[in-house]
Amino acid sequence: MSLLSALPSTDSYRTTGKGALSSAFAVSELATATFGAVGQELARLTAALNLSSDMPEATVDHRLASLWYGFSFKPDGWEMPSLWDAVAGDYQTADGWIRLHTNLPRHRAAALKVLEVKADKTAVAQAVRTWAASELESAVVAQGGVAAAMRSRSDWLDHPQGRAVSRDPLIGWHSPRQITLRDRPEASAARPLAGLRVLDLTRVLAGPVSTRTLAAFGAKVLRIDPPDWDEPGVIPDISLGKSCAYLDLKSPAGLEKLQDLLSQADVFIHGYRPGALDGLGLTKAKRDELAPNRVEVTLDAYGWQGPWASRRGFDSLVQMSAGIADAGRDWAKADKPTPLPVQALDHATGYLMAAATLSAMVEAASGNATMMGQLSLARTAELLAVLSKSETQETISNATPEDYDTRPEASGWGAGRRLKPALTVGAAKMVWDRPASKLGTSAPAWP
Repeated sequence: MSLLSALPSTDSYRTTGKGALSSAFAVSELATATFGAVGQELARLTAALNLSSDMPEATVDHRLASLWYGFSFKPDGWEMPSLWDAVAGDYQTADGWIRLHTNLPRHRAAALKVLEVKADKTAVAQAVRTWAASELESAVVAQGGVAAAMRSRSDWLDHPQGRAVSRDPLIGWHSPRQITLRDRPEASAARPLAGLRVLDLTRVLAGPVSTRTLAAFGAKVLRIDPPDWDEPGVIPDISLGKSCAYLDLKSPAGLEKLQDLLSQADVFIHGYRPGALDGLGLTKAKRDELAPNRVEVTLDAYGWQGPWASRRGFDSLVQMSAGIADAGRDWAKADKPTPLPVQALDHATGYLMAAATLSAMVEAASGNATMMGQLSLARTAELLAVLSKSETQETISNATPEDYDTRPEASGWGAGRRLKPALTVGAAKMVWDRPASKLGTSAPAWP
């Protein structure tokens, strides 16, 4: 078995470009390495499928890889909505700091109910100061919200969940089984994933990055969201190359339709917490019945074992929990949490999910048993924490006009420019067949 288990060696792909994002951590190095992982596994798949006479070379542009960890899309003459709800942010508590994540209405309502204030940032700040950070974190989570107290690295490594995450592999492979990949006569060395059907049940941000990456090499990605869902600040960035449909999975008709889509999918990528799919009736046994030959990769926030395995979380929260924001504060000599310059845990996990998907396909194409893959933001944080920084002196900050493709992209919101691709694998270049589109603009059917 040669399923992906770690970042690839640097001699397995070629690197161009230079510089680094300004951070206490090796964010740019992580960006290049995770793009390299995708390149390595796509090269292996191209060879395993006999699409090329030899193993193609993967090339990563280091500067562009760093920039793709931020926003890849630049609107032309219009602005994307803010990423954050007005209440979301870092707040000083009686004994430290906490981050409230309130982008979803139900999460905002939970935090405000615990604090007994209205949606006013000043009032929230005053109320938060009366709480101990860990106590407020627990109260918000108990109310159905999401929050994270800022912990140091040592505190996190001593925490029961930190200890659990440290025991998790970077990619957890389990449930080995033999699968047969569907024939895709349209696949080629230039478009090795052409015709691959990827069912995407993920939200902000890691899962959508993984499926956007697969779409870049020809996969047909169908993203499913509930009818009332939107992520206006990020959808123009991560719906690139995808068909986006609404389905009410709480209705019998919606669930039946999803099962039909799954039965025709080659790849199933989702971000449901442990046991959540069972609540929809999509137990592993049911998924095996519906789609016995699927490749399946999933993620959660805080890992797959330990007391927080079922806790909701986001990149910015895991940075607070795992000591990244605190280490950044020390590095910057600041008096408040200092997160990473980009949502690197999301992006790194997303590219690793794409690489894991390709790795599982390689095993199947080679006649070996393959497995289901599990990743988490918290485990990716541990990877970042031990990754060595280069000694480069050149700082990568904002993208320049030269970093963008000269061709305009007619997104569902208006025209804009997309960053140039950061990865080439032999004849395969990152090209998306569809511009970014709004959610719910496609039918829930395979194109």
